[in-house]
Amino acid sequence: MLQSIVHIALVVKDYDEAIAFYTKKLNFELLEDTYQPEQNKRWVVVSPPGSSGTTILLARASNSTQEEFIGNQSGGRVFLFLNTDDFWRDYNEMVSKGIDFVREPKEAEYGTVAVFKDLYGNLWDLLQLNDDHHIAKRIK
Repeated sequence: MLQSIVHIALVVKDYDEAIAFYTKKLNFELLEDTYQPEQNKRWVVVSPPGSSGTTILLARASNSTQEEFIGNQSGGRVFLFLNTDDFWRDYNEMVSKGIDFVREPKEAEYGTVAVFKDLYGNLWDLLQLNDDHHIAKRIK
């Protein structure tokens, strides 16, 4: 059996401001932005540069219940994990673009990591896994 997670939905306030953040601040690629008139919404998909794995579906909140979860989809825990091949390159670029890091970089047994907020406050790990880490071996 072969299965994979294709998209993870991230609830956002506004499509265009979310696209701008992910493409200009995090250098993600905009893979799709298709208007769906029957539902009055857009299908917006972004992905880290060079990635061939799971993508993020930017899903605009469509009611007050969904709006309550913008920026807090995981109850304050780190929600998404952005792996890089060069931690310090990406960390320094993100800092220069005004990304808010809430936990400074540290060396851990699995690699180098720091925690940042996206434009709505969701917490992300920026990490570079050690070459011998079992997940690093799977994604190379």
